[in-house]
Amino acid sequence: MVQTVRAYLEYLESARNYSPRTITAYDTDLRDLVAFMAAQNRRSFGTIDRDFLRTYLASLADRGFERTSIARKIAAIRSFFRYLKRTHTVTANPALSLITPKRPRRLPSYLDEEAATRLVEQPDRSTPDGTRDAAILELLYGTGIRLSELVALNVNDLDLRGQVIKVSGKGRKQRVVPIGRAAIAAIGSYLEQRQGRGMATERALFLASHGRRIYPQAVGRIVHRYMARVTEIGRQSPHTLRHTYATHLLNRGADLRAVKELLGHESLSTTQVYTHVSTARMKKVYEKAHPKAGE
Repeated sequence: MVQTVRAYLEYLESARNYSPRTITAYDTDLRDLVAFMAAQNRRSFGTIDRDFLRTYLASLADRGFERTSIARKIAAIRSFFRYLKRTHTVTANPALSLITPKRPRRLPSYLDEEAATRLVEQPDRSTPDGTRDAAILELLYGTGIRLSELVALNVNDLDLRGQVIKVSGKGRKQRVVPIGRAAIAAIGSYLEQRQGRGMATERALFLASHGRRIYPQAVGRIVHRYMARVTEIGRQSPHTLRHTYATHLLNRGADLRAVKELLGHESLSTTQVYTHVSTARMKKVYEKAHPKAGE
């Protein structure tokens, strides 16, 4: 069973282009299912039916898992059994009728405009690492691309004259995203610095200190280090800058459907969470400024 899970995870990486973070999460979720199966003396996935999966999900609730964690595990199980059915490992998919518990709607964390401006000013642009870090921050905030998308960028994905980049998103779907002058200038400085250090021939856009493509954990540490200097919000990650990008666009009047395309969302409902952020901000402005707000 462990080998089957491993084959599925390799499929997600090679054929579906899932992010390392998602693959790690699915690995954890499916290993937990396999451990539960072993405890119940189930030796193959073909012996699993709907009632068994429901028993497993009930055990997760008994063990104190939150609804968000259970929902993620259900998503992993559904995807896994679709794969098993497609590869003829099982004859039926017992996960089809699983009901996902409703997740509490949490507003995304984001920086205000002043904090975002101070953030991109933090790196020391007179040093090689600072030049690279500035380009990373400017690009994340200036385009809203995902961490996985940033790490996968190659130099030939840039069109600095046209002020756009080509991004490979989830499921290897490509989209073209505009970039602003600040990001273009930061990337230009970084590429000049790379050339001066003899790294001009490297295909990857962002490189680690050893001269090879930077990895997601390194970018996460870079963003967290600089973000901790300008904000005390709980979530200090590259994804926070994605939230910040979308929120600032909507706060300044951008069309929701346009933001959806820029972010690479498949569904408009995914993008609509940012309208709640904007509404919450407007309520605060109203309550603070309007003379009748407190009556």
